[in-house]
Amino acid sequence: MTKITDQERQQRFDRLVAVYLNDLYRYAWWLTSDRAAADDIVQDTLLRAWKSIDKLHNPKAAKGWLLTILRRENARRFERIQPQYSAIPVEAIEANGQDYDTSTEAFVLRKALEKLSPDYREPLIMQVLWGYSQKEIARELGISEAGAGTRLFRARKRLRAVLEEQGADRAA
Repeated sequence: MTKITDQERQQRFDRLVAVYLNDLYRYAWWLTSDRAAADDIVQDTLLRAWKSIDKLHNPKAAKGWLLTILRRENARRFERIQPQYSAIPVEAIEANGQDYDTSTEAFVLRKALEKLSPDYREPLIMQVLWGYSQKEIARELGISEAGAGTRLFRARKRLRAVLEEQGADRAA
């Protein structure tokens, strides 16, 4: 492998930036939805690309290479976040919260959920209330991911029908 001169290195980098800078900004914006964060990530990406441009042997792979660097820089952004801890004891937070929603809407929703079969009610509650992903639901229930997706779809459809039925009963 021949060593490239600093001028050739600079020209190579400048060509990459000229061709892919807009793509990098678009991808960073899509990842962050924040102009300042997107600018920072693109800058970090370009710095890292500059430092390792000699490792890019195939110019046809440049776009994928740059987008991978950008995606990793975005991930590093979250690694640097340090959680802020509160001095408030957990017990005090729980004491201020209301354990049970007594609104009419919550009552109607609970009644509608009771009308669903457990096969549909359980995955829906796991997703909506507990924040489980479809994959986690499948693992917990011992079914396939597609099966979990089907149950969630049918649960929402049946819940909607029950709620519409309840609304029609109250209107009559």
